[in-house]
Amino acid sequence: MTDVIIVGAGVAGALVAKSLGEAGLTVLVLEAGEGLAQTNAAYLERFFTAQAKVPESAYPPDLVEAKTGAPIDPGSQNAARPTVLSLGAQSWRDPRESYLVQNGPLPFGSTYERLAGGSGRHWLGTSLRLLPSDLRMASTFGRFTDWPLSLGELEPWYTKAESELGVCGEGAYPMPAIPASLADAHVARAVGGLSFDGFPLHVTPTPAARNSRAYQGRPPCQGNASCIPICPIGAKYDPTVALRAAMQTGNVELRSKCVATQIVLAEDGSVEAVEYVRYEHQSGGPTATERARARVFVIAAHGIETPRLLLLSKNAGRTPAGVANGSDQVGRNLMDHPIYLAWALAKQPVFGYRGPLSTSGIESLRDGAFRSSRGAFRIEIGNDGWSFPIGDPETTTLDFVLGLNASGLNPSRARLCGTALAAALNDALTRQIRLAFLVEQSPDAANRVTLSTVRDGLGLARPQIAYDLSDYTRAGFLAAKRAASAIFSAMGAKEFTAAPAAGDPSAFTAGASGRGERLRFFGAGHVIGTYRMGSDPKRCVVDANQRSWEHHNLFLVGSGTFPTSTTANPTLTLAALALRTARAIATEALPTGNAPATR
Repeated sequence: MTDVIIVGAGVAGALVAKSLGEAGLTVLVLEAGEGLAQTNAAYLERFFTAQAKVPESAYPPDLVEAKTGAPIDPGSQNAARPTVLSLGAQSWRDPRESYLVQNGPLPFGSTYERLAGGSGRHWLGTSLRLLPSDLRMASTFGRFTDWPLSLGELEPWYTKAESELGVCGEGAYPMPAIPASLADAHVARAVGGLSFDGFPLHVTPTPAARNSRAYQGRPPCQGNASCIPICPIGAKYDPTVALRAAMQTGNVELRSKCVATQIVLAEDGSVEAVEYVRYEHQSGGPTATERARARVFVIAAHGIETPRLLLLSKNAGRTPAGVANGSDQVGRNLMDHPIYLAWALAKQPVFGYRGPLSTSGIESLRDGAFRSSRGAFRIEIGNDGWSFPIGDPETTTLDFVLGLNASGLNPSRARLCGTALAAALNDALTRQIRLAFLVEQSPDAANRVTLSTVRDGLGLARPQIAYDLSDYTRAGFLAAKRAASAIFSAMGAKEFTAAPAAGDPSAFTAGASGRGERLRFFGAGHVIGTYRMGSDPKRCVVDANQRSWEHHNLFLVGSGTFPTSTTANPTLTLAALALRTARAIATEALPTGNAPATR
C-alpha cells in the first residue's frame, strides 16, 4: 500500500511530495491536468501565438476555438479552469464561458491552473514573509481571528522555503536581490522623505523566487518580461522543480489526467481511499474510474478545487455536508488580495517592458493601527508599463495606427505611420509607470465556494462562487487611491487611472452612502481561505499542522488554510506551511513508515 496520496501537484503538493519522497515514504500524486512536459517549448509557443496574453494563455486546456476565436464552453472540458477572459460584462455570469458559476454580487477575479505545477506556473515569484500582526489580527486590532501558530513557529520553515524556492532579496536570502529598475529608482527619488497617513514611504527590493545568479542548476534572470505567465529560461521557480526532484527519489509517482471525485471514508472515520476518474483528451468524458488507497492523504488542490472535492465527497449519504465539514467552514471565507491599479505617465523615460515584471515595492504601509478600521496594502511597482491595466504596448500602438484613444494617449485621434509613429510610441511607452495596491481582504463567511448544478465535461458539479468586498476592504481601496495620487504627484507624473466603465462587473462603490466613489478591482491570483486552520474544531477545518480535526489521516494544504488574507502574497507562507506539514506527516502520522498515529 502507498504511504501517502497527494491530490494536486502545485506549490504545496509538490513540496510535500519532495519532502516525503526524500524521507523514504512512497507517494502517489494525482494531478487533474496534464503531467510534466520534457521542455516548455509547447507552452512558449502557445503563449507567443495567443491573441490574448492572459495568465492562462500558455497552458492547456484551450481557452478559445482555434478557427473561430470563440470561447470554448468549459462545461465541455474534463479539467477546465477559470480565465480572466470570462470576466467581461456579459460573460462573467454565463457558465458557457465562465468555469466558475458566479453568483456575485461581484465576480471573483482570480484564476488558477490545472496541470502539473498548478498556479505556480504563472505566478510572479513574489516571496514575502508575514508580519507578526498578520497572525494576530484579533489580539492586536480586535478584527477577525488569530492564527493558531506564531511567526516564531514559522521562522525556520520560512528559511527552508526560501532555500527550496530559491529566493533573491536584500538581506539573509539564498541570493542577492535583482538590481532595481529605472522605474523603481524614479519612484524612490520622488517619495524619499515623504509619508502617507503618518507612515514613511520606503522603496525596497521585493524578495522573489527568481534567480539572480545560477541556482539549483537553473540560470539567472535575463529580463524577458514574461514572468506571468511563463519564464522562458526557467530562472523563476515553479513547482515542476520540486516535482522533478521528488520523482528522482524513486519514491514518488505522478499520475496525470486523473480528477479526484470523492474522498472515501472507512467506518471508523479515517480516510481509506481517493476515488478518481481518468481521461485522455481535453473533452470527451472519463475513460475509467479507479480508487487509490494509502495510509495518509493530502489534498493540495487549491483554494477552490479542494473545497469542491470535500463537498463532492458524500460517501453514499454518510457525509451529506461533505468530508471534514463538521464545522460548516468548508468553502467559506473565500479571499483574495483584490488589487487597486493606478497608472501614470512620468516626466522622464522609465523604460519599462524590460526585466522582471516587478523588482521593488513599498511595504511600509502594510501595518498600523488603521487596521482596526480599514484594510492594509502593499504597493508593487510595475516594470511592465501599462500592460496590466490596459493591455499595452498593443493598445497604445493600435491607438496611433488606427486613430483611436483607448489608452488616453492619443486625444487628437491622429493616425500615424513611419517615423512619426515611432516617435509617438517611443515617447509614450517609455514613460509609462504602473502601481498595484494589493489590499487586505476581510474573511467573510458569506464569501464561499459551494457546488453548482452546472456540470463539467466529466459530469461533476462545478464550483459555485459567492463573492463581495466588505466595507473594511473597500475602505482600504479608498486609502490606496489616495496613496497612488500622492505618489504620482510627488513624481510630477500625469495620472491616467481610468474610472470604471459603465457595466464593468468589477466596479464597486466605496465610502459613505450617497457620497461613495466608484472604483474597480482586479484579481491578484491569490485564492485564500475556504478551509481555514484554527484552534477550535467548531470554527475551523484543520489544526496548525493542516490536519483535519475529523479525520486523523487527512491533511489539507495550501493558502486555503489561511484564517486571514494577511498583507503578503501567500506563496512563501503556504510553502513554509507545506514543509512543516510534511515533517508532521513523516514524524507523527507515519512514525514507523507503516501505520498512522492516533490522535
